[in-house]
Amino acid sequence: MIGLLHETESWVLLGFIIFIALVWKKARQALAAGLEARAGRIRREITDAERLRAEAETMLREAEQHQKTALQEAKATLDGAKREADRIKEQAAKNIVALLEKRRQAALEKIAQAEAAAIADVRQHAVDVAVAATRQVLMREVQGALADRMVDRAIAELPGRLN
Repeated sequence: MIGLLHETESWVLLGFIIFIALVWKKARQALAAGLEARAGRIRREITDAERLRAEAETMLREAEQHQKTALQEAKATLDGAKREADRIKEQAAKNIVALLEKRRQAALEKIAQAEAAAIADVRQHAVDVAVAATRQVLMREVQGALADRMVDRAIAELPGRLN
């Protein structure tokens, strides 16, 4: 063994081993520091990702709640609009019926007046009586057609008024 101490290769090998041990020690510290820094960055990124996920879940819950509220409000508005439309429709129908009844009464009064005038003038104006009777028949048809057109027009205008 003492002979190994006198050989150059032994000293070179020993120096190389010591060099490798020192380099490994320094390299291991540098590697450990680099890995520790990377692990810290990864931990921060995971923490940030968890925080962002929690925020996203909160935002999602809020958006779902807003959507639910908006749907409820829209449904309530739609229901109210339907009720109002039904009320307006019923009121319009009542108004049309009342208007038609007034016109019918007015027509009946005119007819009664015309009949009285016709009876008084029968002796003197036989031709006028025939014309008046024809006029009365035409008047009824025109009033009936007018009433039908008014009802149709009121029904046609109803959707426009509802909007």
